[in-house]
Amino acid sequence: MKIDLTETTASKINKALVEGRRAVGTPAIGMVLTLVIVTDEENAYDALKAANEASREHPSRTLVVIKRVSRSPRDRAKARLDAEVRVGTEAGTGETVVLRLYGEAIDHAQSVVLPLLLPDAPVVVWWAVNAPLNPAKDPLGALAQRRVTDAYASEQPIQELSARAETYTPGDTDLSWTRITPWRSMLAAALDQAPCTVTSAEVEGEEFNPSCELLAMWLASRLNVPVTRKVSAGPGLTAVRMESSSGTIVLDRPDGSLATLSMRNQPDRAVALKRRVTSELLAEELRRLDPDDIYAAALKYGVDRLGHQAEGKTSEEPAAADSASAKPAAKKAPAKKAAAK
Repeated sequence: MKIDLTETTASKINKALVEGRRAVGTPAIGMVLTLVIVTDEENAYDALKAANEASREHPSRTLVVIKRVSRSPRDRAKARLDAEVRVGTEAGTGETVVLRLYGEAIDHAQSVVLPLLLPDAPVVVWWAVNAPLNPAKDPLGALAQRRVTDAYASEQPIQELSARAETYTPGDTDLSWTRITPWRSMLAAALDQAPCTVTSAEVEGEEFNPSCELLAMWLASRLNVPVTRKVSAGPGLTAVRMESSSGTIVLDRPDGSLATLSMRNQPDRAVALKRRVTSELLAEELRRLDPDDIYAAALKYGVDRLGHQAEGKTSEEPAAADSASAKPAAKKAPAKKAAAK
């Protein structure tokens, strides 16, 4: 069921939600959180589709905030709010409100969203595109316990990681980090199966993919070894190689679907490492609302401290050389086990 409201207010939207629930025969509220999606008109459909699919696991009230561009000075000076209320099958297992803000209302989105939040329920804000430099200081981000960005959707994803590190606040996370959860779990499991001392590592993946940098920074921060970033044709992450006291450990995924784990004195094993869609990534992030300390440590390690390899030549940063003289990785075994999310 859809209810269109033009030049409306938050109180009228709340009234329409109640009427919509009664009309479809579900007057009770069975939602566990409020998900606020900040996007533009171009990406609204994909973001809303992902949220609806994620709502099967996390029934929620989804508020989609779309800031429309005003063409004339008169339109920019006039505040206007249009809304589209969706309940029942149109909104997955929860309910959805699409908010289109015009004029001065764009600068006061938090005032529109605040009356529509579920009472006594967590709030998660997801910027599908154009995330602010400091999500925690953003007026909408200040309402949330969890703030989700996606560096991959930015024009300069690697520089975006550096900005995220400078402004990190507990509760921040990024879908580029969520994408590497299966990789981190598999690598941590491989080190548990073959206790050894890791001396160096190499992460291979397509250029300008922030997930590759995050995985490299995670390895460097957890193992205290120099990590080299190598560029490949993709798709996404393609391989991780770790040199250890017991031989080379390789996790190779050339096709974006099936990977092969190779370890010394053990047969090669096929591992499912499918590239996941946005709805799966969002559902994973909604499972936890506490700060992700492992993400914070990896992010703050710094992209500029990684070694880089391209066209067969390797250039290592001074910090990588300092890492090589650090304490052996074997003394940090507990950290390896805690690395998996």
